[in-house]
Amino acid sequence: MTPEEFRKNAHAAVDWVADYLESIEQYPVKSQVSPKDVINQLPTNPPSQAEPFELLMKDFNEIILPGITHWQHPHFHAYFPANSSFPSIIAEILTAGLGAQCMVWETSPAAAELEERMMDWLKEMMSLPTNWSGCIQDTASTATLTAILSAREHVSKRAINQKGFQTEKLRVYCSSEAHSSVVKAVRIAGIGDENVVKIAVDDRLAIIPEQLAGAISADKAAGFIPCCVISSLGTTSTLAFDDTQAIGTICQKEKVWYHVDAAYAGSAMLLPELTWLREGLELADSFVFNPHKWMMVGFDCSAYFVKDKESLIRTFEILPEYLKTKTHGTVNDYRDWGIQLGRRFRALKLWFVIRSYGVDGLKDIIRQHNAFGDWFAEKVNAHPNFELIVPHQMNVLVMRYVNNEDSLETLNQKNETILQQINQSGKAYLTHTKVKGIYGIRVVLGQTNLTMEHLEELWGMIIDIEELI
Repeated sequence: MTPEEFRKNAHAAVDWVADYLESIEQYPVKSQVSPKDVINQLPTNPPSQAEPFELLMKDFNEIILPGITHWQHPHFHAYFPANSSFPSIIAEILTAGLGAQCMVWETSPAAAELEERMMDWLKEMMSLPTNWSGCIQDTASTATLTAILSAREHVSKRAINQKGFQTEKLRVYCSSEAHSSVVKAVRIAGIGDENVVKIAVDDRLAIIPEQLAGAISADKAAGFIPCCVISSLGTTSTLAFDDTQAIGTICQKEKVWYHVDAAYAGSAMLLPELTWLREGLELADSFVFNPHKWMMVGFDCSAYFVKDKESLIRTFEILPEYLKTKTHGTVNDYRDWGIQLGRRFRALKLWFVIRSYGVDGLKDIIRQHNAFGDWFAEKVNAHPNFELIVPHQMNVLVMRYVNNEDSLETLNQKNETILQQINQSGKAYLTHTKVKGIYGIRVVLGQTNLTMEHLEELWGMIIDIEELI
């Protein structure tokens, strides 16, 4: 492809993206294809000769697009959103054009220094502890693994990095509601599933601090070494919030690394009125939230902060001759701040989004989404045949259809039917969870272009199906 052909084709691609996002509501939110529908349309062997761009775009529209679930659709209410925005997309185009591999300062000084400044901006915007240092990871799952590895090396005084596991019997503590990435990270870190201690939760589905303290004490008495405690500010299942202050106090007393996962709800710390979200954060050793979920920054971009950056760097730093530079030690070489050696220029899209929206603009969006959550909760609470399974937090609700005649099993089946019929209609996309055996429909009201009209449409869909079951 020549520069002139690139210019023509890239303009066509940008036009396609603009048209797609402008008319996205014409598509079914959840892809309606069946397994193998896409792969059966793809040639078994690659082409031996170059193919024209027009044919690529034709196949993209006819083969690929039907197999896409449209995460930017206003009626995407599933999982947590992966919100994007025009400024973020433009920054990604520029990032791809630069093609920079930003592993150390010298491989792109602007990338390293912009990342450092963006972490400072986020601390100021969200009133995070000023003594924290931050970097950008790809996902919160990677950040969790980074925290556990840092905790492992901290508690072993870096012996495990040097010698491997000897006689250490480490323990990692988390909520019974914690994200599955905790267990995966414990496996990768070599600590093992059996050493994940899941702490019981209260009626709000938050960790019971006394249970955590008791588990740590019992493990010490049994010869185990408490390594890391992971709590959540907004669990994936129900957006439950653990007591950061109480848990942090226990961790300080027991000298255990404390990691706080605020992957989704952390963005709400932009709002000064939500002071309770920040209570006790100064006690954390590490913290993560995802701007790519609720801050209009396209996937992937996770903001990871640590209290002691030297502990983080000592865990990951390896300095072969070919990576030695004269600036080493005087600048941030972010390859030493996590698992990856190669790093994308993720700070650019964060910079573009913050400057394009302004802090006040981002606050307005999150406030609006939280108000949507309140409106929807009022609708559920006012209806005789629906209820919230847990009190709603912010813009995430877990609800169900209910009546006085059916058994729990039958009600679970009916709620699954409601969800499946909505998803199969293509009009909206919802997911589910289970709380103490109760099947709940999760409704997340945080998509970038969500409006009150969409809320009314969604509530209407649910009511229409409820009347038929």
